[in-house]
Amino acid sequence: MSTTTNPHRNGALVGAARSAGSPPPVTEMLELDRQECLRLLGATGVGRIAVSVTEWDHPVIRPVNYVFDAPSQSVLIRSRIGSKLHAVLRSAMAAFEIDGTDPAGRVGWSVIVVGASEEITNPSELRRVDSLGLQPWPPGDQSHCIRIRASTVSGRRIALVT
Repeated sequence: MSTTTNPHRNGALVGAARSAGSPPPVTEMLELDRQECLRLLGATGVGRIAVSVTEWDHPVIRPVNYVFDAPSQSVLIRSRIGSKLHAVLRSAMAAFEIDGTDPAGRVGWSVIVVGASEEITNPSELRRVDSLGLQPWPPGDQSHCIRIRASTVSGRRIALVT
């Protein structure tokens, strides 16, 4: 199925089927501006957090559900005490990635956020975060809220040439 990204459909990839045996689509690589990256961050809810953990001598990447907090320009995730939370807090910097792809159409996009990471502990700020509807998917106590400030935001899209 060949698809194109429609910016008015929450970053979803939509399109019409490509017939078998037809030539592959012609695509181009486009840089996304910060505004489009932030829109995509606000339109999706699952991404990957990446931190470098020196004692393991390799980066750690974990899938997470999240909300994007536009006023603070931050990605917010919930976690329990454990390796992900501790690695984020020890590193003080994290990367976060989201994407959308259509392998058959050979199109897709990705957004990467790099910024300072911190645990939110202020009670009034935690109440505000709770009002954003961030509900962790994993079972168990997910009471720790981590913020990754979007200091650097970049994105790219592989789009059909029309």
